[in-house]
Amino acid sequence: MKNYITNFWRSLKFWFALKQGKNAQANQIFKAIQNSGVKLSPLEKLYQDKLKFQASLHDKDREINSLTEHLRKAVYKLDELELKVDFDEPVIRRLDDYILTPEPKFIDFVTNSFQLIEKDENLLQCTGINERIFEDFESSLAEYIKTEIERIPEKKRKLELEKANRDIEWLKRGADPDYGFNLTPHVYFMKYFLNNVYCNYLAWYFVYKSGLLPTKMKILDIAAGPGTVAYGLALFLQSSSGFLVNPPMHISYYSLEKQAQFQYRGLQFWRQYIEQQRMPTNLYFRFDTTDILSYNEQSKVLPRSFFDFIVISHGLFADQAEKKKSFEVYRKIFQESLSSDGSVMLIVQINKFFKVYNMQRKEDTIQEKN
Repeated sequence: MKNYITNFWRSLKFWFALKQGKNAQANQIFKAIQNSGVKLSPLEKLYQDKLKFQASLHDKDREINSLTEHLRKAVYKLDELELKVDFDEPVIRRLDDYILTPEPKFIDFVTNSFQLIEKDENLLQCTGINERIFEDFESSLAEYIKTEIERIPEKKRKLELEKANRDIEWLKRGADPDYGFNLTPHVYFMKYFLNNVYCNYLAWYFVYKSGLLPTKMKILDIAAGPGTVAYGLALFLQSSSGFLVNPPMHISYYSLEKQAQFQYRGLQFWRQYIEQQRMPTNLYFRFDTTDILSYNEQSKVLPRSFFDFIVISHGLFADQAEKKKSFEVYRKIFQESLSSDGSVMLIVQINKFFKVYNMQRKEDTIQEKN
């Protein structure tokens, strides 16, 4: 009689726990019912079936996750093999098939468009712009930013913009922003992106003019932001289309950047603008979301002796300790990941460049050269 009452009371508590949504308590009571060896009620049998189904489902989820991880690793290895096939295959080819030969008419076009004047051996004055390329690029960027910002509820929009703007403003005070706010990429697009793409366009032009721009290349962009280096190259190639009969370009672009938001927004706009061009730049993206200051060979491994270009575009820290640490990391990457005939390209704002060496900027050609 006592056991009957105990079992009845336990079943009643189990029913109440389920009804009240106390799943943890219901599980505990059900285990006690099972351990007692009594015949299960219809409700308890249904609950037992439910637990078996959940366990089976959990096993399936674990199996799916395991297979997904195996697939991810397989795809990563396949990507690596494709890169090796695409870029490292020992194919004998004519120089013109591998390096873009500088075309005098295109060089004249860029010189006139950007009003390039050689002031001295180390200084070029540049006061013009390729309006056909940059006006379309700027208007498309403005439309993209407007559309993205309007997705934010109007009540929150102003506050989000103000927070991101205050953060970016630290650059003008000689300090490093946090870059972590929701609209930081959008404010960066508005304030600095176009100017930095302009600088990168000219940097790739100088590489091309020197006869050093290959048709197949691997680029590592350190502190990449939204991919400014890739955009500068894409616009440069876009503007050359009327002058050069280019062989197929194949570009592997590796973005090393702390902020995933920058990488995401940069790729989003790339797909919306660059990939919609009549002759879009054939560029293969690889994203590595890593803080450069904590980067080391143990935590991340870049391909060794792999990259044709390693680019640091406006990637100098204002903080002295961070600057010192970043220089150590940069040197390490140059030594280990640059191909034997590769190049490092630094794009630095002139005032920040002199601050790195605690020097005052002055018109001294010997100092500039040194």
